[in-house]
Amino acid sequence: MAFISATRLRVCSALYQPQFYWYVFRTSRQAKRAPGFRGGKLLGEAKRIFWTMTAWETEAAMHEYRNSSAHRRAMPKLLDWCDEASIAHWHQESLELPNWQEAYRRMVAEGRMSKVKHPSPAQVAKQIAEPKVGERNGITLTPAQAQS
Repeated sequence: MAFISATRLRVCSALYQPQFYWYVFRTSRQAKRAPGFRGGKLLGEAKRIFWTMTAWETEAAMHEYRNSSAHRRAMPKLLDWCDEASIAHWHQESLELPNWQEAYRRMVAEGRMSKVKHPSPAQVAKQIAEPKVGERNGITLTPAQAQS
């Protein structure tokens, strides 16, 4: 059994992108080393849209990661940096991450909008655009212990 967490963020200005990328690097490194992390994917799109999807042994393991270190420091910044933010969580039998279309389906059906200080019209209307997956399917994150 796995706990899956998916997020979709839109950075509202290119001015925030360097800091955003720095935190993507730091939180990705943190996730790879986190107890209970079983894998993840990142997808960047045009218009400063970013998707994340991670698999965890337990919901508690994901919460421990979310509430500590770099991720904890990044979360408050997203209130200012993003004008769209949504999240979905679910349990599934397999530790294998689903495809981006399944993450989108879950986001729309079971997810929720996250708070941002300056929401876009799409955020206010609770509209989530489908991910644009092309030849590149994003970046894969592998647990640190699996890399050795």
